[in-house]
Amino acid sequence: MKILLPFDGSDVALEAVRFVMRMAAEGLQTSVVLANVQEPASLYELMVAHDPLVIEQVSAAAGANTLQAAQALLDAAGLVYEVEVASGDPAHTLVDILENYGCELVVMGASGTSALRSAMLGSVSNEVLHAAGVPVMIVKGAEQGNADITE
Repeated sequence: MKILLPFDGSDVALEAVRFVMRMAAEGLQTSVVLANVQEPASLYELMVAHDPLVIEQVSAAAGANTLQAAQALLDAAGLVYEVEVASGDPAHTLVDILENYGCELVVMGASGTSALRSAMLGSVSNEVLHAAGVPVMIVKGAEQGNADITE
């Protein structure tokens, strides 16, 4: 099973990585697409940099740096994974990555905001949950409970 594992460096994202590791340890044959999406450059950044290539390089380096903690865990577990660092709207970009890599499941962390706040502000996990054409597993932080599976 190919799993999309979005990673933003947060503690709850690390919980999602550990959850995938536990599923693999319990016998699930899996490969992982470890993904990080960087927000697009602001107008100010574009004006200061003068060169879109510089912004692209900085964004790619920031994404690669963010993924290091997740890669260390996956390496230690001996899991096969691919890495994708992209730029754009996080939810839509994650759905594009999901489709491009042919992933069958998304496992991602959620900050645990209330339903009202999530409805008003919109969260990446909520948007991916509704836009993905595959099952999405939302892993909550340790203090918030266990993983919720939603399709």
